Amino acid sequence: MFNFKRFFNLSLFLLILLIPLFNISAQEETIEKNFCTVYFTGVGCPHCANSDPMVLENILNNNENVITIEYEVYQSRINANLMPGYKDAYKTGYGIPLLVFNKDLNLSGDKNIVDQYQNKVKELEVNYCPLINNDSVSFNELDIASLSYLPNLWTKDRILIKREGGASNDFLKKVLTIKDLSSFIEKIDIYRSFEDKTVSLSGGEVSFDNAIEIDGWSIKWNGRGVEEKNIIKNGDDNSKLGFLDDESLNTDFTWFKIISLALVDAVNPCAFAVLILMLTTILAYNPRNRKNLILAGLSFVLAVFIMYLFYGLIIIKFIKVVEAVTSIRYLMYKTFGLLAIILGILNIKDFISYKPGSFGTEMPLFLRPRVKKIISGVTSSRGAFLVGIFVTLFLLPCTIGPYIICCGVLSVENILQSLPPLLVYNFIFVLPMLVIIGVVYLGLKRVEDVSLWKEKNINKLHLAAGLIMFVLGLAMFFSWI
Repeated sequence: MFNFKRFFNLSLFLLILLIPLFNISAQEETIEKNFCTVYFTGVGCPHCANSDPMVLENILNNNENVITIEYEVYQSRINANLMPGYKDAYKTGYGIPLLVFNKDLNLSGDKNIVDQYQNKVKELEVNYCPLINNDSVSFNELDIASLSYLPNLWTKDRILIKREGGASNDFLKKVLTIKDLSSFIEKIDIYRSFEDKTVSLSGGEVSFDNAIEIDGWSIKWNGRGVEEKNIIKNGDDNSKLGFLDDESLNTDFTWFKIISLALVDAVNPCAFAVLILMLTTILAYNPRNRKNLILAGLSFVLAVFIMYLFYGLIIIKFIKVVEAVTSIRYLMYKTFGLLAIILGILNIKDFISYKPGSFGTEMPLFLRPRVKKIISGVTSSRGAFLVGIFVTLFLLPCTIGPYIICCGVLSVENILQSLPPLLVYNFIFVLPMLVIIGVVYLGLKRVEDVSLWKEKNINKLHLAAGLIMFVLGLAMFFSWI
């Protein structure tokens, strides 16, 4: 006889046993990604501020089958090294913002992207990932772990950020495609939560509900959270996590470039010549007044330091404006490298065959009588300060080259961040002047001895400056640093 109660209890028992299986199945459910693009942008680029919300924020709230590989090229300048390859493969140009669909379609400029992005996604329906090697692959075939440099991968409600890498391609694919990401993460034994749950855009930032790091990749997403383990606060040392922050990596190289350029400027013969001329004038007016000598000398150096700092800030601001308007940061960096190579060659030429007043390396001959006339009236520290302010305009033709390159390197930072290295640069620039003043004041050498030493070693000074500039220029042009 059929026992309904017994059957019901058995069915309920079996159902309870099967529930975990259904949950596992649900947790492993994935979302197909069949539309992939590559997007170049820059935090701080005003045109990108218009297109970033359309390309990046729009993905988080719509089109769950769409994925965008973003390369930010201002804060992560290493990413800019990809642009020549995409230019050759997809005929894109160097301007940003840039959205690459395939060999036949790319959108450049904020207006084109904002006006056409959504329509192109609807028209194409399916789009393979355009890779640097002039090939397009489906998302299923994409090897995320081997993507060049530091991409951000945006898709529905989440972002995957490469710092150093190390995770497997299968794992990264699941992070981007699995529906219940929180449950998937909770199965992993080793991960670390972050308090910083934001991602910068050009015109602002996007906030997520959750943020963790696993094997050199950051994962940020919206939805249910996971258990917090070893929270890492902003400013903490991330080196233990295997992070490779390209900005922190480039810091040492940036200081190397700044100090190298400053050393080139510091051994500039025309800067020595102007200072020696001024000291000679002061001593001729009152040879026994050593106090007046050092006060006037320091006043002159202080004026040069202040004015060059002022010029540097103006140059950095100008470069920022040019880059923002034309979106050619990468091209300008190459141009600065080429300029350094040219200046290096000109200095080496002066070592081989010296000619006073050489273009780009010394003060032009026609300016020298005017400078001498201006300095001839210096009799006090106040006069030396005023003359120092004015004479910097005449010094610029022979010192501006390395300084422009320095300002170009610093233009990736904001003004406050660029100020410390600019101060260091200018201190190194005036340091030989301070040494000369000290030597003359202490009576270790006469001004005439210093002038004779400068003339005797002028070829060697040009050689030292030329070698530093040439090597540094090559390193910048070929992106070795």
